[in-house]
Amino acid sequence: MSSRVPVGSRRVRTAVVGTGHLGKFHARIHKENPRAELVALVDPDLERARVLAAELDCCACATVDELPAAVEAVSIAAPTVLHEALARPLLERGVHCLVEKPLAANLAEADRLLAAAARGSALLSVGHVERFQPAVRAVKARGFKPRFVECHRLAPFTGRSRDIGVVHDLMIHDLDLVLDLVGSSVRSLDAVGGAILTGQEDVASVRLVFENGARANITASRASLQPTRKLRLFSGEGYASLDFGKNYGLVITPGPEWDSGRVDLATMDAATIAQRQEWIASRVLSLQELDLSSHDRPLQAEIDSFLAAVQSGEEAEVTGEDGRAALELADRIVADIRAQGW
Repeated sequence: MSSRVPVGSRRVRTAVVGTGHLGKFHARIHKENPRAELVALVDPDLERARVLAAELDCCACATVDELPAAVEAVSIAAPTVLHEALARPLLERGVHCLVEKPLAANLAEADRLLAAAARGSALLSVGHVERFQPAVRAVKARGFKPRFVECHRLAPFTGRSRDIGVVHDLMIHDLDLVLDLVGSSVRSLDAVGGAILTGQEDVASVRLVFENGARANITASRASLQPTRKLRLFSGEGYASLDFGKNYGLVITPGPEWDSGRVDLATMDAATIAQRQEWIASRVLSLQELDLSSHDRPLQAEIDSFLAAVQSGEEAEVTGEDGRAALELADRIVADIRAQGW
């Protein structure tokens, strides 16, 4: 049970640390969220912070030490190498932190953040935003227990996040997703990847084998010509195909003639099967496109979930421990890639 004191239904006094590309999104969402009262922005580029602060009607600071004492919760959207230095003093004084992924630059820093949160009785959440994809939430609600997961996350080169490789930059989203969906520890892995445009791996692929027997293939690239963000999930309950870029999801489950239809299919030749595709899709199988139109965007849902946990005193939906687990797995994958010397 949490030892944190909930703030109840009143608005949480918040700040955003970092006003770069991602920090601007955090700041505007804090301003619009009815759970939050945006108090301050922090950025060493004080002029940049002041411009955004003027737009959002809050104050601007150059360092976290200058934050008003009233601030109760912050989003930290700064480079990964700064996460510990920024979040640790805040956590120790009881300020709740949503830290963008990855949680920290290494496991030692991650452990210090977890310890700081415990000392300060502060909530520590990690920005694994894909947990909040409407399609993912819809599939989880169906109770699927995946036996095989396939993920592709490909992006053009942007020049951002060059302090980390593609495993910690992009693949870590899917590592967290798969760990959460499968619900088992990784028994073994086999990874490959290499540098293309930077000094660190820009493309990587890994096969994971879990203790419960599930498997996952995950590929990530930040040197692709076209963006792709897809996840396919196979389970005893059915199959799901999710396209995050298009906010689209298709779920296929056994249809009303599942049992008898499979018996009939075993006796049909290829020509007959080709003529019975509509029957297969509508009777042997049940195809359902997920209705995702009414859901919040993932970052909005993530920040709202964080603020709701601050209000209630409950555990965050994505915990610091979750962030550490994804980081540990990412480190193992990078070590395996580097051992091959590609």
